[in-house]
Amino acid sequence: MAHSNMQGVKPVKLKWKISSAQIERMLIMTSAALVVALALRGGESDRVKYEDSLMSAARLETSAASQPTATVNPASMQNVTVYYQDGEGYLIPVTTQVNKTDGIAKAALNLLVESGENDLLAAKMGLKTVVPEGTAFDLDITKGRARVDMSSQALNCASAEAETLMVSAVVQTLSEFATVDEVSFLFDGKARSKLKYGTDVSGVFSGDYLNPESVETFDGSDHAASAVKLYFPSQTGRMLVPVTRIVYSDADAMTAMVELCQGPRADSGLERALPKGCGVKSVTMKDGVVTVDLTREFFSEASELDEDETQTLRCILFTIRQFPGVKEVKILVEGQGVTLPESLQTTYANLASEVMSYYPGVIEID
Repeated sequence: MAHSNMQGVKPVKLKWKISSAQIERMLIMTSAALVVALALRGGESDRVKYEDSLMSAARLETSAASQPTATVNPASMQNVTVYYQDGEGYLIPVTTQVNKTDGIAKAALNLLVESGENDLLAAKMGLKTVVPEGTAFDLDITKGRARVDMSSQALNCASAEAETLMVSAVVQTLSEFATVDEVSFLFDGKARSKLKYGTDVSGVFSGDYLNPESVETFDGSDHAASAVKLYFPSQTGRMLVPVTRIVYSDADAMTAMVELCQGPRADSGLERALPKGCGVKSVTMKDGVVTVDLTREFFSEASELDEDETQTLRCILFTIRQFPGVKEVKILVEGQGVTLPESLQTTYANLASEVMSYYPGVIEID
């Protein structure tokens, strides 16, 4: 997180009261600019496609705003976690709600597909969908393996990067379900070894390696290497971004915390989760409770945590909770306990409703 280095100057927080509807319109406009910028990276054909998609999304938003708000029965909804792309090319887990259905995994996959409605939801968070428009799914889950058959429209990705993001988003979204351990692919009913731009889609995939960092010296044949997942704030601080880092030590909670303290790669486009200079004194686990003891430098960032400044703590919690058997995480600084805010949301890395309304210290929502 970016913080001022000015000494003796107390920052002033300005607050404006605006309505949720105004926030939504602001998000649509700013997120639309991001999506268009992303489209421009992919070439003229992508630019036209995304401009058309955004115009459809804007029409949908305008139409929805003019209609009475429908009453939704919470008991009829179910949370699903899906993966969208951000402006840095990362896949971001976002938890949203869909109508309860027997085919809930397929319903989650359908949210990944480019469409007016899906693009609107993603754009409100500054994100974009990653599966080509018109793609349909046939899904079978048996004994832990999900076999997903994607229609021919899925072959319309514009680049190798787009193919990789699509495949990874499908794998990660399906891996969120307890019934899925691995994923295999068919395209238009047929098995393929590679897609148009060379992306390997043979064999089976797991959700273990999300947003891998580029490590030039890493050799996959080196059995001393292992991987840990780290959570860092996005540049805006509104979302947590998981990345996979290769380490040459045990993939355990202590290693993960040491790596989290080191921060993201300089060219990652991500913010630090912990203040520079903050270290780990110890990490212990007993009866499912992990206790992390940090050095005093932690307080340079988190000594006055309030409801709007909790991403630092959430990065620690989600990084630790990747390990089996973890039931609770306690944070200490020089042996003294840190009280977690009651409002701290620790169930989902990014909850769609929170991301769309998260403007820390600046806006109060009526």
